[in-house]
Amino acid sequence: MTISIRTRLSCALAAVLIQATLIFSSCRHENRSQDAGSYAAPDSMIYMPENASGFTIEGWKGRRSVLLTVNTPWQGADSTGETASSLLIVRGGEEIPRGYQGAVINDEARHIIAMSSTHIAMLEALGEIDRIAGVSGRRFVTSQALASRGEEVADVGYDGNIDYETLAGAMPDLVLLYGVAGPSSMEGKLRELGLPYIYISDYLEEHPLGKAEWAVALGEIVGRREMARRVYDSIPDRYHALAQMVREQVKDHPRVMLNTPYGGSWWMPPSDSYMVRLITDAGGEYMYRSKILRQSTPIDLEEATTMVDNADYWLNPGSITSLESLCSQLPRLADAPCVKAGAVWNNNRRSTPGGGNDFFESGIMHPDIILSDLIHIFHPELIDGYEPQYYTRLP
Repeated sequence: MTISIRTRLSCALAAVLIQATLIFSSCRHENRSQDAGSYAAPDSMIYMPENASGFTIEGWKGRRSVLLTVNTPWQGADSTGETASSLLIVRGGEEIPRGYQGAVINDEARHIIAMSSTHIAMLEALGEIDRIAGVSGRRFVTSQALASRGEEVADVGYDGNIDYETLAGAMPDLVLLYGVAGPSSMEGKLRELGLPYIYISDYLEEHPLGKAEWAVALGEIVGRREMARRVYDSIPDRYHALAQMVREQVKDHPRVMLNTPYGGSWWMPPSDSYMVRLITDAGGEYMYRSKILRQSTPIDLEEATTMVDNADYWLNPGSITSLESLCSQLPRLADAPCVKAGAVWNNNRRSTPGGGNDFFESGIMHPDIILSDLIHIFHPELIDGYEPQYYTRLP
């Protein structure tokens, strides 16, 4: 069914009613389409991503309204498009295309609930962080710009503990969702409350530049199309220049191990993944050769130990913050050459006491900086005097 946008006045009324019933009679989910079979699909492409694979922005000739379509809203979503998530942005008071089924907002989203910290980073990069009315798990957020807004930004809860009264009281006109292995459990309640939502599935992108390109989708949502494209267009230039420097100057590629055990297994990302692409572009050699694309693979401790013993560098050891702690938790690896040489680096230089990590927040908009960090680690002679921004060597 179509999700209608509410006015701020009706939302204020709804925020009062929710205290008694948690059901929004004035903001009820409506079906604004009359005949689903007669839907006039967009006939012009407004933006086809160059590096991202998860979204498109389309329109209709002679109209200002646009349609943002998220083709794969969560991992394993039906590739035929049956599970696609869409948002119609109606501009200039135009009519909704007959038969359209999906979320609708008018002109632009002014009050947004961001359920992922990456949404915060994208809006901050666009200079639009003031549009964030609520976040999920504020203790995990590293943005100082968001923190400076204090109680203006609601914390709507985390995982399965969403406070819908607080969420509705923030009077959002759009909720940015993400799904992991299926649709968000929030969908049903958001429809009940008449709140439009759209999935932002940047986390599924394997290319570092593809993740950053989702800022263009956010720019369309907040009515900052040209700004978003300017912000994004500058990123590939910097990233490709660094990668080209590495290709031209690096002859020896150090072997790189990743991660630590979790749940009894040592999970290794596939060879086509985001982190492996960064390692490769920085002149490193990822030690694991995955036969399964787009899916992490568990390996046993014996295989992992052999790889650590033969690694020149070890990255991203989870919550471990020192070599002493590493050796205490994984004593079998204490004598590995990379451990003895102090060549263990973690991506937690910028983190919060609550467990947030800026590598997974603002890092999405700065793949060129992360690449610079890794070049510094593997080939410090290429970037003289560089100070890492996201990575730190374990003391």
